[in-house]
Amino acid sequence: MLYVSRKEHFNAAHKLYNPAWTKEKNTEVFGPCANENWHGHNFDLIVTVKGLPDPDTGFVVDLKKLSTLIRNEVTDKLDHKNLNMDVDFMKGKLASCENLAIEIWKILDRNLPAITAFGKLHCIRLYETPRNYVEYFGEPLQ
Repeated sequence: MLYVSRKEHFNAAHKLYNPAWTKEKNTEVFGPCANENWHGHNFDLIVTVKGLPDPDTGFVVDLKKLSTLIRNEVTDKLDHKNLNMDVDFMKGKLASCENLAIEIWKILDRNLPAITAFGKLHCIRLYETPRNYVEYFGEPLQ
């Protein structure tokens, strides 16, 4: 099995805030990330596709096509946006890095077959900071 990855970048703002809680409870749980005036991150997104190479091209996935797919379906919709207010696929969801990774997976998983017959989505790694990241492998969540 081969694992091929593409790294993309976007900038976005969000706040972590549960509307069912008081302002005090949100501040207690989320600290400065509950700032009512938002805060931003320089996100790095690494998408890994697994599979065996196409015998005609030697590719699991054409990385140029993967980059275009990621940009068109994900990063263009996130870059310089407010995750809580501007992003359709985050509506009604807490704008955590974890939830964002799950939504990115859903988008890429349904669109990947259009660019490769040999690869399947393996992992989404989303860096919120250089030291904090989330990995999602598409497992069903209970």
